[in-house]
Amino acid sequence: MTLQGNWDRTTLTRRRLLGWAGMGAGGLAVAASGYSPARASARPFFADYPFTLGVASGDPLPDGVVLWTRLAPDPLAPDGNGGLPPETYGVRFEVAEDERFSRVVRRGAVEATPELAHSVHVEVQGLGPGREYFYRFKAGPEISPVGRTKTAPALGAAVDRFAAAFASSQHYITGFYAAYRDMPAQELDLVVHLGDYIYADASGGRDDPDAVRFHSGPRATTLEEYRVRYGDYKTDADLRAAHAAAAFVVTFDDHEVKNGWADESARNTTPEAFLRQRAAAFQAYYEHMPLRRTSIPRGPDMQLYRRISFGDMVEFNVLDTRQYRDRQTDCSGEETANGYCASATDPGRTILGEEQERWLLDGLGSSTARWNVLAQQIIFAQKDNAANPDKQEYVGGGDQWDGYKADRDTVLEFVQARRPSNPMVITGDIHTNNVYDLKADFSDPDSETLGSEFVGTSISSGGDPGNPTTTDGDRTNDPHHLFFNNNRGYVRCTLTPERWQTDFRIVTTVLAPEAPVSTLATFVVEDGQPGAKRA
Repeated sequence: MTLQGNWDRTTLTRRRLLGWAGMGAGGLAVAASGYSPARASARPFFADYPFTLGVASGDPLPDGVVLWTRLAPDPLAPDGNGGLPPETYGVRFEVAEDERFSRVVRRGAVEATPELAHSVHVEVQGLGPGREYFYRFKAGPEISPVGRTKTAPALGAAVDRFAAAFASSQHYITGFYAAYRDMPAQELDLVVHLGDYIYADASGGRDDPDAVRFHSGPRATTLEEYRVRYGDYKTDADLRAAHAAAAFVVTFDDHEVKNGWADESARNTTPEAFLRQRAAAFQAYYEHMPLRRTSIPRGPDMQLYRRISFGDMVEFNVLDTRQYRDRQTDCSGEETANGYCASATDPGRTILGEEQERWLLDGLGSSTARWNVLAQQIIFAQKDNAANPDKQEYVGGGDQWDGYKADRDTVLEFVQARRPSNPMVITGDIHTNNVYDLKADFSDPDSETLGSEFVGTSISSGGDPGNPTTTDGDRTNDPHHLFFNNNRGYVRCTLTPERWQTDFRIVTTVLAPEAPVSTLATFVVEDGQPGAKRA
């Protein structure tokens, strides 16, 4: 479901822009290369502690995981170089079975190059499946904080329990990260970040009377500015602690680049200028996330959708709903049919792109996991947009799947026909907690329930709600909408072969970094029984 002509035009434009990316072919070669003592400073001197941004791990496999850090003695240096000269540094790493590193099982060395802002992405192999490990880095005499991670169980292996969290939308200036402070105590197997890791297009915040802290620079449009913006966010101690406590699986939404962007389109800029900006944003995103080399950007293109499996328990289909979508429509002046404006039901409009959609359906069709998850950014279920609560009006405009009805119908029709085990959707973006039943026909409340969608609120974006609100299943025009809450926090999910449990963890306030966190509501889905129930 893609407009072939538009796709060809986009591809040609991107090819012309490949040379504009901060990382060209030379940068790619450096990123993929091994350690070269001849090139790297063997005894580097740092004016200050170089591991200011902490450590992280991600994308676990049964035999390994990605380990990440970045050397940045001054992560807020305006030139984006983290306080280092444009030289290559040697970085050593160790992986151990215990936190004291008395049983080291892997060690090695890699290069931290200026082309990648002195970040490193170590793809460790040869580890045991379903095992807990600890890791650290060394650069010269300096030693990083210790991180904890877990490998995935062997493919198809029986798993009794799996614990994960998902989070999104962590605007730095609107609140502290008390939600992240809570995560390490949960002993999670995985954290899934669903986007809006930074707010690149936000100002410094110094003219905002409600700001609790400030960005170091202006809106980010260049590579240097994006690097500094990540420095702002990753200097937060609670975010660093969450990364050090569990492996992350990440995907971006819009604010990592520019608010509301879609493919090569963005507000108030030309496609050519925006793709130049997008190339810078993608490179900075890769430099600061625990991603594999398969995600190294090529100019304004980045391979981000991928599949992560954990034995026979759960498979995550991590989606990219930004890079391949058609531009949003606001439905202005359009006639509606069955509650949707015409553009929203156009069968040629896509949010996934033809290739990603085919990849998703192929994966769902062949999965042997008990729980099959779409980890993605924006509300998937039909959502009533009527100002009048007594009038049903699904206009289909805006940023969510309602504006791309044909793609959503394709996914739901496939699920109904092929019956993958326990289809689930986890979502971020909207800064509220929600639970939806996924219906075969949203216009018919009596149609079959095919799965569940859990929408997580923001870590901090939006600040504290002016009127904290929780409602249960009283949406007249959305009978499939089971729960709503507008506090801040994150979502914890505990899976067994028999059931999926979702706990909405909320903070009392984002104005204090040590605010208490508690479970507001719990929903469960029983194996083989689609639909969420309040526990």
